[in-house]
This record gives sequence, C-alpha cells and structure tokens, in this order.
Amino acid sequence: MRAVVQRVNSARVTVDDRLVGAIELGLLVYVGITHGDGAGDTAYVANKIAGLRVFPDADGRLSRSVRDISGAVLLVSQFTLYGDCRRGRRPSFDRAAAPDVAKAVYEGLAGAVRGLGVPVRLGEFQAHMTVASSNDGPVTLLIDSGREF
Repeated sequence: MRAVVQRVNSARVTVDDRLVGAIELGLLVYVGITHGDGAGDTAYVANKIAGLRVFPDADGRLSRSVRDISGAVLLVSQFTLYGDCRRGRRPSFDRAAAPDVAKAVYEGLAGAVRGLGVPVRLGEFQAHMTVASSNDGPVTLLIDSGREF
C-alpha cells in the first residue's frame, strides 16, 4: 500500500460538480492498493497517517499529529500510485490491485484511521474526481507499507 500525504488547510473532492468529501485543516491522503495488501499493510499505513507529526507546535516545530490538532483526513483512492513508468511512455498499472479487492482494502483503511480517533472523509472510489486543496507548507510525505521508500 502506498500513500501520498499532504498537510492541507482545506481539501475537497467533487465528482460531476457534486461535492463528495471535504475537510478543513488536516491531511489529504492519496492511497494506492497493490496485490496482497492486507491487515498488516492497513494497520501500518493507518498508524502512520494518524501519528505523523507534521503540524507545528507553539514554537513552530513539527511535533503535532492530525489527532493532536483535531484535524481530519480526506482519503482518495488513486491506483496510479502503482504506475510503473520505467519503460516506454505509457505507464503500466500491473501492480495495482483489481478494483473489487482495492475497494475493500481502501474502505478498511478508512475504518482503521477512524478507529484511531481521526475523522475521515472519502473520495468516490473508481470515479473521475476533481481534487482541490490548499496545501500548507507545503508538506508532502510518502508512505509505503512494503518499505520500498
């Protein structure tokens, strides 16, 4: 499982001009699911999302998590995080999990983050989404449950 985590002042997802999910201060998280992702991957990524200390304290040091600031997470599925661009000009998505499998893992991740006390809003799985965000910092981090980076 891979995640791109961005600290945001606000973020929103629309599908066909319909608001699907929105948050104010918190984390916008794009998540990709690969073959074999399971409970261990979900727990690892959920704990990272909930516990990353990327928000400033009174001294300006990054020492507070999304839980500490009473923020929220906007979780957006993005199979293209497993796009392989090493050969040719068209990415291969062979490492992305099949939609039915990925959806269950994605929903499990949302539940796991909620279980850690963080409000979660979702994008719309397998839809063409428009994502708008006001990045803060910017602070952008990569998480990979396979520890590939």
